Amino acid sequence: NSYSQDLNQKYLHKVTTLDSTIYNLYAVISGEKGVKRNWELFQYLFVPEAKLIPSGKDSEGKYTLRYMSPLDYVQNAGSYLEANGFYEKEIYRINESFGQITHIFSTYESYHSAKDKQPFARGINSIQLFNDGTRWWILSIYWTAEREDLSLPKKYLPKK
Repeated sequence: NSYSQDLNQKYLHKVTTLDSTIYNLYAVISGEKGVKRNWELFQYLFVPEAKLIPSGKDSEGKYTLRYMSPLDYVQNAGSYLEANGFYEKEIYRINESFGQITHIFSTYESYHSAKDKQPFARGINSIQLFNDGTRWWILSIYWTAEREDLSLPKKYLPKK
């Protein structure tokens, strides 16, 4: 259809390599306070059935998961990211690929502003991708943040 052709003309170059796809995933959610994000590009990165799955502990200390579509993520987090400022930066990555499938363990740091010296959060995004021969598609992002009882292992941090 013409809508997807228009999107391909605008964004296909952003998903033709694995590196460009991951770069744009982080870049599209990042920005200073008051800066609009390109939610059209964000949704273009994903297959329609994609899931974003944050995990962690609830207030009672139980481990939990939440399942969101890319649109759910935009509706739940979009205005918060724009109102408060948010930068997520990949600091280390491990890729595993076989045929058309790739899994990435992507260690991230989160900041409220590009000027911040220290991140307010760190964690790992487990990202599953598919290459259809033309472009990369994100199937899911499953993540958890570092916390007092869960430190990032050295093997997922940049080598000094």
